[in-house]
Amino acid sequence: MNSTKRNFKLFIDFDGTITNVDVGEAMFLKFGDPEESNNIIDRWIKKEITSVQTWQLLCKTVENFDAEIFDEFLSTISVDYSFFEFDEFCNVNNLDRWILSDGLDYYIERILSANNLRHIPLYSNKLGFDEHNNLVPEFPYTDEECRQCANCKRNHIINNSSDTDFTVYIGDGYSDTCPAQYCDFVFAKNSLLKYCEVNRITYFPFNNFSDVQKKLKELMNKKRLKKRHQAELKRKQVYLQG
Repeated sequence: MNSTKRNFKLFIDFDGTITNVDVGEAMFLKFGDPEESNNIIDRWIKKEITSVQTWQLLCKTVENFDAEIFDEFLSTISVDYSFFEFDEFCNVNNLDRWILSDGLDYYIERILSANNLRHIPLYSNKLGFDEHNNLVPEFPYTDEECRQCANCKRNHIINNSSDTDFTVYIGDGYSDTCPAQYCDFVFAKNSLLKYCEVNRITYFPFNNFSDVQKKLKELMNKKRLKKRHQAELKRKQVYLQG
């Protein structure tokens, strides 16, 4: 296959992948009840509660939300320094990419805007406020058949790629374990890396986006490139289900 005719579609996690910390977790540890927030997160990791329930419970731990103070907190959040060069690499090579996050748009959009990255399409959960300024999470992208994630990343991958595309997933956490199963190439660290090892999913380890860019360039220049068979089978199963 001629490498110039290949289409790569990149799907990128946000918290702990593009950013250097898990912003959603840090948000509730700082502005909510730290002990209760840790307990809720632990229950989610153990799959005792769903992602939707997790966000609903976490939002209830926040009282007297102050947007100005929160924005000051967001200004301290740093993005992986190598992501900017990676983003330009994608522009130069016409690589389509999406940010898929099980986090909340309120903080994601602000961080992206502050770093001139708002041009990247984003799918995430949403955060609203009621008449008493209480945090109200909203979930426009849940899947009726699967409750693992509040924002079904798998569906975004299926809906934004075709059989002829090479799909790439880049992530680090528990919400990345499902979508990684449906992609041809997986870049993993932290919890996602451990999951891939246990479940025998081929992956490329990475520390930052310089690592991703280097390996992706190698893949793009290969004379012959194969899709991951198990990922193809899983995608076909979803297609057949309609």
